[in-house]
Amino acid sequence: MNVFELTRALIDIESITNNEEAVGAFLLEYLTPLAARFGGRVEPIEVEPRRFNIFAQWGERLTVTLSTHMDTVPPFFISREDEEHIWGRGACDTKGIIAAMIKAVEAMLEAGERDFGLLFVVGEERTSAGAYRAAKTPRGSRYIVNGEPTGNRLALGSKGSLRYEVVATGKMAHSAYPELGDSAIHKLIDALADMRRMPLPVDPLLGPSTLNIGTLSGGRAPNVVADEARADIMIRLVTDSAETKAALARVAEGRVELREVIEIPALRLNSLDGIETTVVAFTTDIPAFGGQWGEPFLIGPGSIHVAHTLEERVPKQQLVEAVQIYRRMVKHLCKRESK
Repeated sequence: MNVFELTRALIDIESITNNEEAVGAFLLEYLTPLAARFGGRVEPIEVEPRRFNIFAQWGERLTVTLSTHMDTVPPFFISREDEEHIWGRGACDTKGIIAAMIKAVEAMLEAGERDFGLLFVVGEERTSAGAYRAAKTPRGSRYIVNGEPTGNRLALGSKGSLRYEVVATGKMAHSAYPELGDSAIHKLIDALADMRRMPLPVDPLLGPSTLNIGTLSGGRAPNVVADEARADIMIRLVTDSAETKAALARVAEGRVELREVIEIPALRLNSLDGIETTVVAFTTDIPAFGGQWGEPFLIGPGSIHVAHTLEERVPKQQLVEAVQIYRRMVKHLCKRESK
């Protein structure tokens, strides 16, 4: 399969987070003959039952690892293509990236190049479970090239994320006599409104920190004063989280409970000569790897602006370019390490 065909084959395997088994099996079957033919090895690394990472290596030294995630967000929809794009769930986030990385590896192997690997992980869209598992089983990689849609530009930095569940409790009453109750919904929306008004840090490179209220639920019925309510909020971090956490705690005190779900720090990343750069606002698996897979770089074809949407697509030209970019990066980093 060429890079377009492989991208479509991967897209057409539904792999919404927690259901990555089928795409993992496909990649294992695809890479096993490649490993056998060129003296490499490929293995599944269990994360939890029916969920596993895929790792492959060629050469005695693991200098560079090309890595991205296998899971996607819902809803699933199959691939299609036109002259300029391949469409479908995961087209840019990140089935096209997987295909480009594999095709780069195939080209390098045919040219006699070695000392690199592939690492495809589960769970990035939720908790980075696969990357955290990989961090516990490092293989000595000196550099990791993480694939996310950056328009084939190296990201100099990426925002972090801080996620909370905000919980309010109250007392039920008949809505005709609200003074007999205590509305959890009113508490919650008042606290959320104050959170939205909080000043948040700004970084010269990464820009402003932002807050999003992603989900909101609660109450029993229109004619009942609500005794419970909750919301999920996500803050995109651009600096250390201490100041933001303290501000949230002040707003929440005596009104709502804050339950921290996950924190991923903001990142500063490196560049390479000859490759355009950018800055991204999304978070990645890189912090979860904890440095255990080497110095990180972040780059991939496609635009994050269409990821997670019903218009998700990846430009064919960028897929072709990504194959060459990944190959050039691996060659450059291997040469750097050999000095």
